[in-house]
Amino acid sequence: MRKLRWWLLLVVVLAALLLGWILLGGRGSTPTSPSASKVTAATLQDPGLIAKGTYLTLVGDCAGCHTTQGGARFAGGRSLATPFGNIPVPNITPDRETGLGDWSFEDFWQALHAGKGRHGELLYPAFSYTSYTKVNHDDALAIFAYLQSLPPIHQPATAPSLAFPYSVRKSLAAWRALYFREGEFKPDPAQSPQWNRGAYLVQGLGHCNECHAARDSLGGTAGDQHLTGGQIPMQNWYAPDLSTQRNGGLQGWGEQDIVDLLKTGQSAKGVAFGPMAGVIASSTQHMTNDDLHAVAAYLHSLPPRAPTVPDTQLFNAKAIVQQGGKVYTRHCAECHGKNGEGVAGVYPPLDGNSSVTEPSGINATRMILLGGFAPVTAANPRPYSMPPFAQQLSDSEVSAVASYIRRAWTNQASVVRPEDVSQYRHTPID
Repeated sequence: MRKLRWWLLLVVVLAALLLGWILLGGRGSTPTSPSASKVTAATLQDPGLIAKGTYLTLVGDCAGCHTTQGGARFAGGRSLATPFGNIPVPNITPDRETGLGDWSFEDFWQALHAGKGRHGELLYPAFSYTSYTKVNHDDALAIFAYLQSLPPIHQPATAPSLAFPYSVRKSLAAWRALYFREGEFKPDPAQSPQWNRGAYLVQGLGHCNECHAARDSLGGTAGDQHLTGGQIPMQNWYAPDLSTQRNGGLQGWGEQDIVDLLKTGQSAKGVAFGPMAGVIASSTQHMTNDDLHAVAAYLHSLPPRAPTVPDTQLFNAKAIVQQGGKVYTRHCAECHGKNGEGVAGVYPPLDGNSSVTEPSGINATRMILLGGFAPVTAANPRPYSMPPFAQQLSDSEVSAVASYIRRAWTNQASVVRPEDVSQYRHTPID
């Protein structure tokens, strides 16, 4: 009965929001780019434009979503799991029946900039138009030219499998009224060209906030949640806060540390695992040094964060951390060092490691249970991986050692409870 009341309340709220959106003029036509209708076939075949688009699709990691494992690049064929159901990823090769072959640049611009399909239908925000709306006209044109230059692949998409009311596409109007603000990136004249380039990449094509910010029960991100960290839905990884200032997730990271991680998959401060490893392997390692330094400069400008108070009152934190120290000495210190310092270029440090100290404890717990694999990059073609300990350690031992590394040395994060470890051990987490 409680669940039924919750659904009824949600439907009423969505209906009210939809009505308000309509009354406020939400059915107005979508502004198109001034020169969208002037794009010719010759323009789309320009080699320089296609080369630019090739680079930009790498920066945006478009193939990361639009390619199924073992399938043709950009041909779709997979579904994205969300808390509301599965959403198929479309084919964006120029196949006329199943891809973008009959799309004009105006159609593409409308999807990227306004989150609307070729026929005006509202797109599900699994396609990150909440970020892509900031991509400028020239870059969007280059991306479209590149996609149109690809060989067409015939691969139809399946229908979405979503629970009511999310299966009603028109209900997205209410969601958009709450969470979507259409508009290209506007440079800040008070900032340097490098800062503006970094802000443009992070906020727009890089769509970093789509993972690195918390989402509410409707799958939206509050406007003031910018790169403040959050659990990635359905993946059980925590994407850390990206501020390098006081209490930030990357506190103490220098600009070169950020560049190194994005270029090679590892830095003096840590190594990328999980979803970020895939992003680095398929996207950021291919970025120019100028763009990487621009991203780092922008992240370095993010403000300090409010301090968090670790929750250690629910059980005896001191005892569990002491037990964890013994487990760490037996299984971990040989690689990561007695003081969590790691081995430069080989094993990541744990002291001050943002993946270790992130608020939820998910990352440290799953790494201990399942191990991890750093990305293979041109600059680091044979990275070291971490072995799994799920078969060697009990829930209480994993809880203890995870709590220890989160509270030892200079780390001051919360402890991890054994029941949390049990949940991650017995629940699929990819």
